[in-house]
Amino acid sequence: MKNKLNIYCKYFLASGMTAALVSCSNTKFLKEGQLLYTGAEVKIENDTLPKKKKNELKAALEENLTPKPNSSFFGLRPKLYAYNATKEPKKEKGLRYWLKYKFGEEPVLLGDVDREFNKDIIVNYSENKGYFNAKAKYDTVSKNKKAQVIYTLNPGAQYLISNVNFVQDSSLINQEIQALKEKSLLKPGNPFDLDVIKSERQRIDDGLKDKGFYYFNPDNIIVQADSTVSKNHQVEMIVKLKDNTPKLATEQFTIDKVVVFPNYNLRDAKNGLYNIPMSEDSLKGYEYNDIYVVDPKKKFKPRMFDRALYFDKGDIYNRKDHNLSLNRLISLGVFKFVKNEFVVSDSLNHKFDAYYVLTPRELQSLRLEALGRTNSANYAGSELNLNWTQRNFFRGAEQFKASVYGAFDVQIGGPADAENIFRAGANAQLSIPRIVAPFTFNSSSAFVPRTNIQLGYEFQNRTTLYTLNTFNASFGYQWKENVRKEHELKLIDISYIDPANVTPKYQAKYQQNPYLERVVEPQLIYGPTYSYTYSTTMLPQKNTFYYKGMLDLAGNITGLITGANVKEGDEKTIFGVPFSQYAKIENDVRFYHKFGEKTSFASRFIAGVAVPYGNSEHIPFSRQFFVGGSNSIRAFRARTLGPGSYDPRPQQENGGFVFDQAGDIKLELNAEYRANLYKFLNVAVFADAGNIWLINDELNDDGQITRPGGKFSKEFLSEIAVGAGVGLRLDFSILILRLDLAMPLRVPYYEKGERWAFDRINFGDSSWRRDNLILNIAIGYPF
Repeated sequence: MKNKLNIYCKYFLASGMTAALVSCSNTKFLKEGQLLYTGAEVKIENDTLPKKKKNELKAALEENLTPKPNSSFFGLRPKLYAYNATKEPKKEKGLRYWLKYKFGEEPVLLGDVDREFNKDIIVNYSENKGYFNAKAKYDTVSKNKKAQVIYTLNPGAQYLISNVNFVQDSSLINQEIQALKEKSLLKPGNPFDLDVIKSERQRIDDGLKDKGFYYFNPDNIIVQADSTVSKNHQVEMIVKLKDNTPKLATEQFTIDKVVVFPNYNLRDAKNGLYNIPMSEDSLKGYEYNDIYVVDPKKKFKPRMFDRALYFDKGDIYNRKDHNLSLNRLISLGVFKFVKNEFVVSDSLNHKFDAYYVLTPRELQSLRLEALGRTNSANYAGSELNLNWTQRNFFRGAEQFKASVYGAFDVQIGGPADAENIFRAGANAQLSIPRIVAPFTFNSSSAFVPRTNIQLGYEFQNRTTLYTLNTFNASFGYQWKENVRKEHELKLIDISYIDPANVTPKYQAKYQQNPYLERVVEPQLIYGPTYSYTYSTTMLPQKNTFYYKGMLDLAGNITGLITGANVKEGDEKTIFGVPFSQYAKIENDVRFYHKFGEKTSFASRFIAGVAVPYGNSEHIPFSRQFFVGGSNSIRAFRARTLGPGSYDPRPQQENGGFVFDQAGDIKLELNAEYRANLYKFLNVAVFADAGNIWLINDELNDDGQITRPGGKFSKEFLSEIAVGAGVGLRLDFSILILRLDLAMPLRVPYYEKGERWAFDRINFGDSSWRRDNLILNIAIGYPF
């Protein structure tokens, strides 16, 4: 223990000396009279200002100061050092140029700081936040060729809003403004805030746009602050139309005609943006429910436009319906560009025509994909996919996708009877941009709801073990409430697995491992599934959140009607095949935090459970949970971890066959710190933890537990696997190539009390590296 303490002391001493040397080494490059700028601090002198508000004001002011000092990492400035220590490159390329001008940072000097300008920024920002009597000064502190600027602010008292007055008159637009004042952002008692005033003007503009005032602009609103009518640092806010507001901005417009050009080509534009023919004589089309469609070849059914467009003849213009119509046209998925223009047709009666100019995508596409792969079990293989897409299958923006594929995986240097794998299959999917049902489904979402129908078949042959024929079909709906919330309901999701050619070799294996027998049992799985997704990851904010919950119910109604109870020997079948009955739920929660433009933190938590009952004693193998691999716990190879504290190694070593480990309960936690080094080059430090468990022990014919330690118990926390590692990500925009190197820190199948593996780490041992350093190569981020 004493030796370890000495090592730690030496390490920290060396680290401190290194930090001091690197810090000092940056200043030796400065010329005579130059001072390295290390940043600024704002001090606020106000005893009456609450601490929280003082800290908020201080943080906001410091954020607005310029320039920013050289970036630092734990007190060091490695990028500045790279710039200083690297000689001037002879060419604008190569390692030296990259170190100095791409990775490195030019020193920020005190002479680069305009202190008077920053002082003005501090005063102006304070005044915009209601500190009308703000005063500021600055002082410069220098030492050892480094300088810091201290700005001192005396903000005075913050002015509060005494009351808000919306000036009235008899005009139509003023009546609409008066109707909006109840939800005003300007509240008596709140501080004066220029940003809130700007938001209030925008709010009024949005409200008027929804009432037909298409040509209105936020700049037409003026908000005046009068501090003469009140005392004790209060102001009255006066909201009114500017006197020079254009007449057109005060007129309420209605829709005259709605015209759709579904086959417009942007290359045809000559004069103006669209070059649309405005006279009815030149519009060669037809009318459908007050929508005029210019589609001479009738490539599209007009009904699809009637569903997507929310404007009808005679409607008052509404900004929400305007955006809703554009978004729904885009979400049909058949148009590459969607443009919109309003043209005044009757200025006397305040009417305009709505023109929708749509440029179709290529309606058909054929894509051939080929890929090669290897995995940790010494398998190498290839896959070939042929995909055909038709985006307007029945002329109503129905998307039809068909694909055929073939793949093989063979053991490299394996025995003659190696378990090589061959797969082939076909899939067909039809996506209809509406809800096909005997009931009416009205959606005011910006996203078109869809009905999805899917059919598929796969042939899988493990050459020395078995063959599986898998048929699947589903019918259901997908719809989004808004950009954050999405639902998917499959009313029926059917899978039928028909095994064939089960070899004596595999039969011998499942005699002692009954869970392997379930892989080659005929299976019929059917029932509804539902998933709900909530995400804010598309929003430009520091903290974002993602959640997806899934519920899978199989055979419940049939099991209830038939009274199936496999535990009492009453197993029911359909066409001679037992149907599965279970309930499964899975939750995936993710949290993302951005520290800055180049650094972020990402985390994920997964919890799932699947419970068999009625006609099933076990969950079908294909619907169980798995962990390990490039998108899970990366320190363990895919599907080799768990369940619980079960040790799969003896089974894997017996005959070289790697069993996929599956469970009924899953817990997983992942965390990553991500940073950008240079343009497309990103790095990450990560940690993963979790495992899977069984609900019931599995017994062989002799009544022995086949996977001891696999059942979920109160000891589950001691059976959590932990791994950590570092990653390199190459972000090429069109794809992200990810390389993650991980090692186990806690192994659940080691003896209890010895599961933490820190004392086993030995990077100098080649056999340890081979068994414990797991390289994961993947496309895209793990979460």
